[in-house]
Amino acid sequence: MKFEIQLTGAGGKRKHVVELERKGDLCSVALDGQAIDVDAVQIAPNAISVMLGGQSFEIHVSRFPDGTLNLQCGPHEFSAEIIDPRAWRGRKHGAVEVEGRQEILAPMPGKVVRLLAAVGDAVEAGQGLLVVEAMKMQNEIRSPKSGKLERLFVKEGQNVNAGEVLAWVE
Repeated sequence: MKFEIQLTGAGGKRKHVVELERKGDLCSVALDGQAIDVDAVQIAPNAISVMLGGQSFEIHVSRFPDGTLNLQCGPHEFSAEIIDPRAWRGRKHGAVEVEGRQEILAPMPGKVVRLLAAVGDAVEAGQGLLVVEAMKMQNEIRSPKSGKLERLFVKEGQNVNAGEVLAWVE
């Protein structure tokens, strides 16, 4: 499988070609035509541990309402757009908001340092709901849809575990 990834970060935009080939339980990866050794394991909801060229990285992944991915690795943050040549060209991936009540989960263990919305508030897709601090980094947790903040299960100063329900948006 071959696709393009456009990464946008503090250093600007870069486009890479990624090729994946499955061989039984193993997967080989080529980045921009260069074969690389990669081992990846999901360690928590929305968190992946990656061994790349002998170095270990912990990457936290969340999805923006427009379908792009937010990647956080240590102090670095990127947005990633995956361009799959097999996808229909006329289709807008991720542009349709999710429907129904949505649970907002903690992407990593940390401490709630700020509430950005209150129960009953009308919220827009992508609007920040609260801020969780983990490993001295503050991560804004955003609404996946437009609607009303129905329930808030945390308060400022509370510690949370990865995958814990923080709020509901209806």
